Amino acid sequence: MASSSVNLEEIPSESLMNELLRRMKCAPKPEKRLILIGPPGSGKGTQSAIIKDEHCLCHLAAGDMLRAAVSAKTPLGIKAKEAMDKGELVSDDLVVGIIDEAMKKPSCKKGFILDGFPRTVAQAQKLDEMLERQGVKIDKVLDFAIDDAVLEERISGRWIHPASGRSYHTKFAPPRVPGVDDVINYYSKKGIVATLHAEKPLTDVTDEVRKVLS
Repeated sequence: MASSSVNLEEIPSESLMNELLRRMKCAPKPEKRLILIGPPGSGKGTQSAIIKDEHCLCHLAAGDMLRAAVSAKTPLGIKAKEAMDKGELVSDDLVVGIIDEAMKKPSCKKGFILDGFPRTVAQAQKLDEMLERQGVKIDKVLDFAIDDAVLEERISGRWIHPASGRSYHTKFAPPRVPGVDDVINYYSKKGIVATLHAEKPLTDVTDEVRKVLS
């Protein structure tokens, strides 16, 4: 297989320096492999971005990875597209395989945040089997627990600005100008679930996350 090469002369000096600084910052960081579980509106996406930056992890969203594999026409992506074209669900084995591929990226060297997978015990077991073959395991599962009433208020106030794609909220994030119990139980038995009070203000939840991951 021919290896692809990158001509460093074509990369802007600022980009090279930023990457060097990032690697120096990330070098002493311990490896972490995390799963985030929580419904839309629980603040999971916001906290994920903070965790990713602070711990030098890559963010692996199941849906995004699947679309990327299909778009790149990887062997697993081709198989996934065949299943989707037939109106079939993409098998758990295929999704785990795509996650396995994504984990090999340089940005995942220090570990990953897995979002949107697993959703069932069977998927969790297959994920564990794949990680075990690599000699690693999930370190912590962050459960963004939130009261239904609070969640409804957050979701009902959301709106999207079509041109930019940015999301706002009429109360919590106004513009400047006018989870599944069986999966949780599976990981709870392993003693790696941390339940967060996701209804708290963003900074409070961030503090909770930092304590859990410290």
